[in-house]
Amino acid sequence: MSTFGNIIWIILGGFVMALGWFIAGLICCITIIGIPLGIQAFKMGQLVLWPFGRTVDFSRMGAGSLILNIFWIIFFGWELAIGSAILGMLYCITVIGIPFGIQWFKFAKLALLPFGAEIINIPK
Repeated sequence: MSTFGNIIWIILGGFVMALGWFIAGLICCITIIGIPLGIQAFKMGQLVLWPFGRTVDFSRMGAGSLILNIFWIIFFGWELAIGSAILGMLYCITVIGIPFGIQWFKFAKLALLPFGAEIINIPK
């Protein structure tokens, strides 16, 4: 079921949001200091492409993650979080779109706090 959901996800906008993550990663990788931010953005872009069957654990954030998350919010996170939240609201208008809207809300939170977040596959 998650494979079917992921295919529909890509068609209904997941590809566009993943493209946003990949562009943010490329912009970050322009400088040496930004490479860790870019690598994180690429990891999140992969999650956005295939979200069903995965969850994100925010319990392992430390001081280093806090500092990097602050920089991330200032430069990229707020734009991606707003975009995700708006898309989540639009998808939740219909009953069929609610599972997809919930994914967008998950990404809105993830867009603000990507560092220290761990992506976990949900066991079947």
